Amino acid sequence: MSIEHAQLFTRRELLARGFDDGEIRGGRRRGELTTLRRGAYAAALPERPEDRHALLVRATVRQVSPDAAVSHLSAAVLHGLPVWGDPLRRVQMTRNRRSGARLTADLQIHAAPLEPWELMVIDGVTLTSVARTLVDVARHVGFEQAVVVADAALWRTLVTREEVDVALAAARGRPGVPAARRALAFARWGAESVGESRSRVAMMLAGIPAPVLQWEVPTASGLVHADFGWPQYRTFGEFDGREKYGRLVPPGRTAGDVVYTEKRREDAMRDEDLRAVRWGWSDITPFAPTAARLRHAFRPH
Repeated sequence: MSIEHAQLFTRRELLARGFDDGEIRGGRRRGELTTLRRGAYAAALPERPEDRHALLVRATVRQVSPDAAVSHLSAAVLHGLPVWGDPLRRVQMTRNRRSGARLTADLQIHAAPLEPWELMVIDGVTLTSVARTLVDVARHVGFEQAVVVADAALWRTLVTREEVDVALAAARGRPGVPAARRALAFARWGAESVGESRSRVAMMLAGIPAPVLQWEVPTASGLVHADFGWPQYRTFGEFDGREKYGRLVPPGRTAGDVVYTEKRREDAMRDEDLRAVRWGWSDITPFAPTAARLRHAFRPH
């Protein structure tokens, strides 16, 4: 079996190209095809879980009734938002119906009102708008997960606070709306990574005063910024996730160059008599030791 390089095939498409079921089985045996769901195959699977899920979404859309819109976490993935804390085993879709919800091993169909203004199309796929997606996600997942998705949407300016408020008002009376309202009220522009959003939640639970996000500080070296700032305590905080440095490496530079630049930035802030507290993924859970370091930095020295 010879399959041209492409990511997604359905059985019907392969049969239309002249392949038979025996050849399809042979392709799966040799690893040329990977089964995404019954009757849908990929020639290559992406490494990132979100990218694999996006492929599964597109395979599912081809096989499900066209009146269903991709929604919830699946829509968040298609909007390019980070999804933390969920295995993404099921594609989630919504039909504009009062009943008819169903759940299978790889698909969850929700039945709920869908207004035209709550829908959009990306690359030929109908899905819920960013605002509607944030509300649906926040109604069905935990507080921390919802904040991660909503923070990212606000940071990337994919949605406005007003649009979120309109979507919340439209969802009034549906299950989970009070929880969604709390999570979306906590969401803020300024958290540029999953780690920073999770850190914000951890601070709130630990009773740490709410920080200024992306705090800008004038220094002798120019204007610099920190992930978190407490001007009243002359303290700034930095979340050091490994992906942060990979994301910030510009063409022609190395990760070492970026780390050196980060050190000079921190030195410039320290020269302004500011105290620094840094933490990473392993310091978020449990957060108590990090909270103690922050409180120590807050005290007069």
